[in-house]
Amino acid sequence: MPGTMTFDTLKEAVARGEIDTVLVAAVDMQGRLMGKRFHAAFFIESGYKETHCCNYLLAVDMEMYTVPGYKSSGWEQGYGDYVMKPDLSTLRALPWLPGTALCLSDLLDHHSHEEVSVSPRAILKKQVARARAMGFEPMMATELEFYIFENAYENLRDGGLSALKPISGYNEDYNLFQTTKEESLMRDVRNHLHAAGIPIENTKGEADAGQHEVNYKYSDALDTADNHAIIKQGVKEIAHLKGKSVTFMAKYDHRKAGSSAHVHQSLWTLDGKPAFYDHDDAHGMSATMKHFVAGQLAHAQEITTFLAPYVNSYKRFTIGMFAPTKAVWSADNRTAGFRVCGEHTKAVRVECRIPGSDVNPYLCCAALLAAGLAGIEQKLELEPELKGDMYAARNVREIPKNLREAAALLNTSTMLRAAFGDDVVDHYHHAAQWEISETDRVVTDFELQRLLERA
Repeated sequence: MPGTMTFDTLKEAVARGEIDTVLVAAVDMQGRLMGKRFHAAFFIESGYKETHCCNYLLAVDMEMYTVPGYKSSGWEQGYGDYVMKPDLSTLRALPWLPGTALCLSDLLDHHSHEEVSVSPRAILKKQVARARAMGFEPMMATELEFYIFENAYENLRDGGLSALKPISGYNEDYNLFQTTKEESLMRDVRNHLHAAGIPIENTKGEADAGQHEVNYKYSDALDTADNHAIIKQGVKEIAHLKGKSVTFMAKYDHRKAGSSAHVHQSLWTLDGKPAFYDHDDAHGMSATMKHFVAGQLAHAQEITTFLAPYVNSYKRFTIGMFAPTKAVWSADNRTAGFRVCGEHTKAVRVECRIPGSDVNPYLCCAALLAAGLAGIEQKLELEPELKGDMYAARNVREIPKNLREAAALLNTSTMLRAAFGDDVVDHYHHAAQWEISETDRVVTDFELQRLLERA
């Protein structure tokens, strides 16, 4: 669902003194909300029209380092401005921040006022428009997993990383007694996000100590990505206000389960009917759905950089920990990279289990959609279903083993270059190459412990 406020209701809330601050946020390459805090009076006077930000926001790494080599911005171009154009349909109050509202924005070129092609929100909007031109409305939902720690972020930053303390002492998957102990935080997460216009369905304990999952109602692809980004921001902020911390790293400890962001996908007709359902099919899958899934399988490896964007992301793909290792499909089978859910019902859909919770939802959803639509356009035939333990399967399509392999496949993807454009593929391939080079040069604790004395 869109935001909870119209521009008129925001004006009324400001006049009553209920809102005094408006966050204007754009989404960066890493999926973070970046922007400014406006005094609400200025926002409703003129700030709602547009504001500006440095165009380095789409050319920095996780540390906000100005990465050289991007064509879109750099020292050579002087690091000029992007226009931040508030999308007033996303306006909402943030109940966990007193007197504060949020408005997401699109990034526009400062001179042409066209959307910046490498902006994550623009990339997804382009694929949604492509689907609509084909007669479909893409519907999606993501499941977000994360770990909660007793440590505050400040304590961790000051050298306490070695003393991370998960909020629980044992696997709490579906465990209501253990999650009762954590309700002071998770109840606020559910209620505050719901009040902010995020249609929260439930939260639950996940498959390791301190791990949780938040689920919210499916929606159109752009709204789902917006909700996903706001949820991550909200969970971090609400935990911080409670003196705790959370991580959305795909794998924070090699001994523990990773955190996923499974993506459920279906297409509807523009008049609101499920385009994936066929009552007479053995799985209830229409020809459209079969082509769509076939496209995602055919291009699974080359889109993996958008599903697993960091070197750390690939450490989640571990046998026996519910993260997939094979890019194959199977019905209601959690060992497969693509799981068909809701067989024989109008809710039949495909769940991609490859993305981790570190993913940028806009890029992830756009890449999955691009691959699926390519399958429909080319009428690709769906390969036979694989059954059983996919971890043990041999001679089948595998998920790339690391970011280096995935980035090479991204760079040579004719499908993504056709769907996204060369500038987008080159931009995000460069980001992946930088991530690899930064990780390659760092000496890790593992290396120290393994080699310091023995080498």
